Amino acid sequence: MSTGPAERSWCVVVPHDATGARLARHRLADELTGVVPPVLVADLVAVLAELVGNAVRHADALPGGVVRVAWRLRVTERGPSVELRVTDGGSGAGPCMRTASPDAADGRGLHIVAGLASGWGVERDGLGQSVWARFDPVPVQRTDLVAAG
Repeated sequence: MSTGPAERSWCVVVPHDATGARLARHRLADELTGVVPPVLVADLVAVLAELVGNAVRHADALPGGVVRVAWRLRVTERGPSVELRVTDGGSGAGPCMRTASPDAADGRGLHIVAGLASGWGVERDGLGQSVWARFDPVPVQRTDLVAAG
C-alpha cells in the first residue's frame, strides 16, 4: 500500500443506464487499487455496483440522464476509511431492504450493502436522493504474534 494525502475525494458522473455501474466500478478500482487493501477494494466495488444498479433500476436520473458517484478516502492511524455516495433524481419510494425468496432473481442488493459496509443510509434534498455507504477502518491483524502453548 502506498501512503498519500490524509484525505482525498473523487466525483464522477455516469450514465443512468446499464453501463453506469460498470464505468463507476472500474473508475473506483483504478483509483483505489494499491492505495487501500485489496479486500477493501473488492468490497467497495461490490457495494458501488449495487448502489449504482439500484439508482438505474429504481430511481430517476439527474438532469442530463446521469447518476453522480462520489467517494472520499480518509487515511487514519487505524487504517483507511471510505465513504461512497450515489446521487440520483429520486423515486417515489426510497430504498428499502426486501425479503427475497431463495429463488428470487433480485431483492438482495441492500442486504449485500449492509453486510459489507459499516453503515449506510439515504439523504434527500431538492435535487434528489443520495444513498451512502461507509467503510470504517478495520483493525490491523498482527500476524507476527506467536501463540503461546
